[in-house]
Amino acid sequence: MKAAILQMTSGISPAANAEILVTAVRSAAEHGAAMLFTPEMSGLLDRDRARAAQSIVREENDRVLGAVREAAAKAGIWVHLGSLALKGDADRLVNRGFVIDGAGKIRAHYDKLHLFDVDLPNGESWRESAAYAGGEGAVVVDTPLGALGLSICYDLRFPDLFRALSDAGATILSVPAAFTRPTGAAHWNILLRARAIECAAFVIAAAQTGKHEDGRETYGHSLAVDPWGDVLGDMGESVGLGFVDVNPAKVLDVRQRIPVIAHRRSIPAVTVVPQ
Repeated sequence: MKAAILQMTSGISPAANAEILVTAVRSAAEHGAAMLFTPEMSGLLDRDRARAAQSIVREENDRVLGAVREAAAKAGIWVHLGSLALKGDADRLVNRGFVIDGAGKIRAHYDKLHLFDVDLPNGESWRESAAYAGGEGAVVVDTPLGALGLSICYDLRFPDLFRALSDAGATILSVPAAFTRPTGAAHWNILLRARAIECAAFVIAAAQTGKHEDGRETYGHSLAVDPWGDVLGDMGESVGLGFVDVNPAKVLDVRQRIPVIAHRRSIPAVTVVPQ
């Protein structure tokens, strides 16, 4: 089955971003895709938190989510809306992704577990936890492409999450992202391929790209990887739609050749031997 991947440069206007997303939903369906994948923070990317706060609302009031649900229903296509910035509980925000079916119904949502609090060598400093609350659980949802395990961006660096998702039956892993340029150039491709190989699963990673209105730059290179670790598609740095074929039989084939899921064991206590 065909999957569509949207690579975009989200800005500070939810209305403008929603228009891009709705067009992508329609185009993905017209090209025969069963499901569209979009990046992290598809609805708003703005590091000016005071300005961003004017646009961030609760899930039930989010116009981007409403527009994508309506577009999905009109086009009859499933959408993994990579994530949106939303108001959560106790005056905290959440970085939340959604799986929407072809009738516009929300089938699942996932709040980003691991928050990006880092100081990079180029001087960039990020403190996601200053505004956002981390999620509390992992999610696998049945889709036309198979059992989809959800993650968001920085989650990619934590293989225990992907082990849990594949242990729960995931055959596809989605990694919507807004990777910085330096971390993307260093680690993006190799980490995505590693997660695919470790889990013998497809990985679909829709990414933000280019120079954004808020001044940040993201790496792009939306990637699709098969269960053997082969790259099916790399979108480079351009915005637009890409398409890949997802064959569920490939998962079974790889897991029969190297049954990593069946061979997994709980790790016993670590013995530390002193010098």
